[in-house]
This record gives sequence, structure tokens and C-alpha cells, in this order.
Amino acid sequence: MRKRLIQIFGFLISTLGWVFVCCTIAMDYWRITSIGGQGGSWIIKTASYWSNLWRDCYTDSTGTSNCRDYDVLWGVTPYVQGVRGLLMVGMAFGCIAAILCFIGMDCTYIGGSEKAKDKLVFTGAIFHFVGGISDIAAYCLYINRIARMTFANSVERGVLRYGIGTPIFLGLVASFFIILGALLYAVTVYLVLVPKRVVYALAPRTYMAPQTYKGSRNRTPYNGPSYYGLPRQSRQSRQSRSSGYTNSSRVSRISQITEERSARDAFV
Repeated sequence: MRKRLIQIFGFLISTLGWVFVCCTIAMDYWRITSIGGQGGSWIIKTASYWSNLWRDCYTDSTGTSNCRDYDVLWGVTPYVQGVRGLLMVGMAFGCIAAILCFIGMDCTYIGGSEKAKDKLVFTGAIFHFVGGISDIAAYCLYINRIARMTFANSVERGVLRYGIGTPIFLGLVASFFIILGALLYAVTVYLVLVPKRVVYALAPRTYMAPQTYKGSRNRTPYNGPSYYGLPRQSRQSRQSRSSGYTNSSRVSRISQITEERSARDAFV
């Protein structure tokens, strides 16, 4: 039950993150700057310049916006192309990750056995993590470009110093949501990477000396005090002699019983 709840929470967090990333791609005001409005006078109106991944715009004091769309792909500034590419790669990884995690979640009835579903969830978590890192790299690249122009000591004439807009902050939060969802997925299937180890403990072996009894009646050649101290040839000779003695005693006992039976039959 706990595994299912964690996976559902990770699915909601990661999905919310990807929704925010998609929203930032279409949002305006990635960078913004204002002109005018200095001196604390309310009479002086301000005009603003702002940009996103698809166009540059100018909004005058009356609220009218004039925009210039980026014409073709190879005519766009290189860093904007890099941001676009990283975001698209991240979204592609996110789509694959969402499908894999949805199939492998414990609350769904597709995906095969439990082990196979865990592997799908772990693979989806990796794709989520890579996609989140790609999105963070895209936003950081855009921030780096703005910061270099803003904090430069001197800039060319006509170059504006922009500030960071709302979509950048929303995108960074969304990227951390995606990575958090990937970690929640990975926590539920950690046994796939680290299986339970079984330790077998072997009992120590002990040696028990042969028992010896008092008296010579129960003593045999194998439990005598000096038997295990003899060399191998001596032990073999003692075994052969003891076996010979045993056979001869059996033969004498059988002959004695036969003589008793023949004497009894003769008496009868």
C-alpha cells in the first residue's frame, strides 16, 4: 500500500512539472526591460521590451504591442536555438517516461509480472531524471545569457539590459518537481538494484573421540587407547587379525552347537 501511494504521488508531481514546462514554452516575458518612468513622476509613462523563444516585442505606454517573429530556424540567435533544443529533448524524454511509469505502476493491471513492472518504473524514473536535467540546462543557459549582458561593465550602443521573467522561475520549479517525481519512483523499486542478500551461516564441526569402556570385555581393537596412535600398516594388520579371530570363534561355536544336537538325537 505504501509503495502504491508513493508511486501515485510521484506520478502527480512529475506530471505537474511537465505541464509547467509546456506552459513556459508558450509564455511571454522570458526577459523584460523597461524604459522611462524615472524620477518618481506618475505622469511619465513607461515602455517595455520583452522576448520569449519565438519573438521580440515592444509594448508602448498605451498598452499596444508590436512584435517581430523569428523568421526561420537558422536565423535565430544560437543560444535561443540551444534552449529550444534542450527543452524539446527534455519533453521527449518526459513523454517516454510518463508512458513507462504509467504501465509499470503498482496500481495498474498491465505490464506483466511485478519484477517486470518494477523495471519499467525504474527505466521511466531514469528518463524523468534525464529530462529534468535537460530542462534545467535550458533555463540556466538562458539565465546565463541574460546575466552576462546585465552585469557587463560596458555594452554596445543600443543593447538593452534585460531582467529575468516569470517563465524562467516557473520552469526551474517545474524541473525540480520532475526530478523529485523521478526520485520517488526510484525509491519504490530500489530492491531491483539492491536485492536482498541471504547469508548462510555454517555450523562449526567438532570431533568426538571414540568412547572407551571400563573392562576388557567391551574393548575392541578399534577403540583401544593406542589404536589411533599406530601407523596405517599396523592398524590394517590388527584389523585382519581381529577379523580372523572373529571368524574362528564363529566356526567353533557352530561346531559345538552341531555336536550338542547330534548327542541329543542319539539319546532319543
